[in-house]
Amino acid sequence: MDVLSDVLAVLRAGRPRSAPARHHAPWAQEFAPAPGTAGFQVVLRGVCVLRPTAGRPAVHAGPGDVVLLPRGTGHVLSDSPGAAVTPPAAAGHRPAAGDGPATLVLSGGYPLDPQRGHPLLTELPDLVHLPAAPARHPEADAAVRLLAGELERPRLGTDAIVPSLLDALLLYVLRAWYEDAPLRDGGGPTGWAAALNDPPVTAALRAMHRAPADPWTVERLAREAGLSRAAFARRFAALTGRPPLSYLTWWRMTLAARLLATSALPLSSVAARVGYTSEFAFAHAFKRWCGLAPGRYRRVHTEGGRGPG
Repeated sequence: MDVLSDVLAVLRAGRPRSAPARHHAPWAQEFAPAPGTAGFQVVLRGVCVLRPTAGRPAVHAGPGDVVLLPRGTGHVLSDSPGAAVTPPAAAGHRPAAGDGPATLVLSGGYPLDPQRGHPLLTELPDLVHLPAAPARHPEADAAVRLLAGELERPRLGTDAIVPSLLDALLLYVLRAWYEDAPLRDGGGPTGWAAALNDPPVTAALRAMHRAPADPWTVERLAREAGLSRAAFARRFAALTGRPPLSYLTWWRMTLAARLLATSALPLSSVAARVGYTSEFAFAHAFKRWCGLAPGRYRRVHTEGGRGPG
C-alpha cells in the first residue's frame, strides 16, 4: 500500500459522517469545533463564504470547491461575509429560510484517532482549500460531480455510495495538496510535503510501509532509495524529522496500537506483524512508546474493557 493510503487507513476511526443542506440567501450557519475530526465542506451548487471562528482569513468557495479542516476548526458558512449567524448545528444542518439564490453544500467530518497522529496530517494547515480545477485535478472534480448527482437524485445504493465517494475525495484532496506543494511553496516545500516529492525518500517510505515486519537496516533502506548510507540517513531525517529506523519503530508501534484496539489477535501475532520475534521485546518497546503495556492498552481502547469481537 502507498504511504498516504496506509496512513489514512490507520488513522481513521470510522466512516465519514455527512449531511447535505440546500440554503437560500440570506443564510449563515455556525459549525462548532470538532476535535478528533477532519471536517469538510463540499460546495455542490452555488457559492458561499467560509469564515474560521479563530479569526483566520475567510475563504470564498464556488461550485466544485472542497474545504478540508484537518483539526476540526470551528467556522461559519454563509452566503456573504456579513450574514447573521445562527447557532451551531447539532444533529444536522437545516436549510435556511431565505428566498435568494440557492447553495447546496455537503458538510461533515472524518473521525480520526488522535493517538495515532501522523505528520502527513498534523503538518497540514488548519484549512485546506481545493478550488475546482477539472483540468488539474480531474479525479477530485469527478468525485464532487458524482456526489452532487447522488444527493440531488437519490437512488438505490446512495446511502452506501456517498461515504465511499467521501473516502475517495479525502485521498484526492490530500494528493492534490501534496503534489501541488512545489508550485504553492515559493521557496520549495518543506517537511512531509518535501518528503513525498522526493523520489529517494519516497522509495524508502514505500518499502517500510509495504513490509513493516521486515528486518530493515539503514543500509537496506539506502539501497531502496538508491543512495549511500550516509547520504540517505541525512536526507531522510532532514525531510521527515526522524532518522529512518526511528520512523520505522514509530510506524510499527502505530500499526500495533491499531491492531490491539481493533482486533482480537494474540499479542504474539501482533508482535510478529510489526517485526518482533519476541513478545517480551515487543511489549517492552510498546510500553516505552506509549506508556502502557500492550494488554493494558487493549483493555483501555476497547469498548467496556472487552476485547474486540
